[in-house]
Amino acid sequence: MPDPSSLASPLGFWAPGPTAPAFEPGALLTAAERCREACFVVVGPDGRRGVAFGGGWADEGSGRWPMLAALPGLYPEWLGDRSFTEVHHLRFPYCTGAMANGIATAEVVIEAAKVGALGFFGAAGLLPDRIAPELQKIKAALARGESWGANLIHSPQEPAIEEAVTELYLKTGVQRIEASAFMGLTPSIVRYAYSGLWVDPQGNLQRRNHVFAKVSRPEVARRFLEPAPADLLAALVQKGHLTAEEAKLAAHLPVAEDLTAEADSGGHTDNQALPALLPTLLRQRDQLAHERGYQRPIRIGAAGGLGTPASVAAAFGMGAAYVLTGSVNQACVESGLCADGKRLLAEARLGDFVMAPAADMFEMGVKVQVLQRGTMFASRAKKLYELYLGHPSLEAIGPADRQRLEQDILRTPIEKAWADTAQYWRARDPHELQKAERDPKHKMALVFRSYLGQSSRWAIAGEAARRADFQIWCGPAMGAFNAWTAGTFLANPERRTVGQVALNLLEGAAVYTRAQLMRSAGVPLPSAAFDFRPRQLS
Repeated sequence: MPDPSSLASPLGFWAPGPTAPAFEPGALLTAAERCREACFVVVGPDGRRGVAFGGGWADEGSGRWPMLAALPGLYPEWLGDRSFTEVHHLRFPYCTGAMANGIATAEVVIEAAKVGALGFFGAAGLLPDRIAPELQKIKAALARGESWGANLIHSPQEPAIEEAVTELYLKTGVQRIEASAFMGLTPSIVRYAYSGLWVDPQGNLQRRNHVFAKVSRPEVARRFLEPAPADLLAALVQKGHLTAEEAKLAAHLPVAEDLTAEADSGGHTDNQALPALLPTLLRQRDQLAHERGYQRPIRIGAAGGLGTPASVAAAFGMGAAYVLTGSVNQACVESGLCADGKRLLAEARLGDFVMAPAADMFEMGVKVQVLQRGTMFASRAKKLYELYLGHPSLEAIGPADRQRLEQDILRTPIEKAWADTAQYWRARDPHELQKAERDPKHKMALVFRSYLGQSSRWAIAGEAARRADFQIWCGPAMGAFNAWTAGTFLANPERRTVGQVALNLLEGAAVYTRAQLMRSAGVPLPSAAFDFRPRQLS
């Protein structure tokens, strides 16, 4: 193998411009941050490598500097796959995720859109009559046609609600959805994806609706990367939910052309490592695109653990078409979380997160990642699941556990907890009560799920008496974000805005990417070049 130093022959020569090349650490640090400007890596008389701006290519001669690299300007807007910003009419390849129960408020979506990013409203856990006014608020605020979206969560326990939310999106013209927690295709997601397919005058297939499928497993990704099964399409045509022409065109398109690789994140997560998950999905995408002969680009984005410019730059460096942030937006002023909850998040460190039983898939043993620091929710939720596994009914719970259950967790007698739970399901879905009458274990699950469900709403409402029970969905990105912003204006929750967080993460990612290119060309950059500090940006 040849000596790498022998491969560093000049590309040509550089004629000096109005300023001298930078060789000293301080000057190199400034040069790295000037990422939008083209620059040249040059070799000085003493053999040191430096960075020059201005000037240009030249023939060898007196006053010319050997040039090892010419680096074009790099804008944050240019990170990721250019087709993403073109198809979705965005300034940046950046999304804010749909934090459930309206934590990703209309204000979060509006703020994201105003800086040129794509925000998703957190519709999961809300009924259509609660979602509809928020959609109207977003549409009214973004009257110039800025892009935005909303969440559609898979609801295996309540398929009627999933269908009703889909119906609402189709009627109100929501053209982008973040599909989360899907393990397979449902009629609702397929109906949404293929409604409004048409062929333009040039013969190109066009889609009205765009599905952003959030996935963490290749087998789930495959279902979204392929066309929907013919029998599912036929059933939708029979019900009048798709036209025969839409179903015919659907055979040529995958269900989703934007997939988000969801790594270790807040809420529902498989705790995947992004450096393992993202390349796997990218390779799978390429194989399926080749097998299917797709002519349109399919974009794979990255989510999970993205709380610093370094992590965002790494995601783009691995081939992500776009990035999607979640936990860090929950601590912003626009989020629906209460002020106490935001302060807890602002104090979180890297190891302050834990997995706990999920309300929506409690019986299946599915878990969500939550904040552990400052709340007892995780330990109490774990206790509920242990009781559920170990007992056939509420009545079978022993005296000691019953006392803890009533005094510390439910804070009411079991009979009263069941009465309140029954009242809730009587209005939402009476079939659940019928099932509980036949199955005492299901009755127990409904009572326990009531606590799990309410705990997230207490954190939104700021229920002071229930502060110890706050369920705050969050992942390690929050701890990394706090460490990065310490000592800056973004350390204060009252100054964290969705827009400033996005702009700083993207600006820093561009600076890091440029710095890495310089370092690859042998420029001895100081370590501070990889420590972009938050600042007010526009």
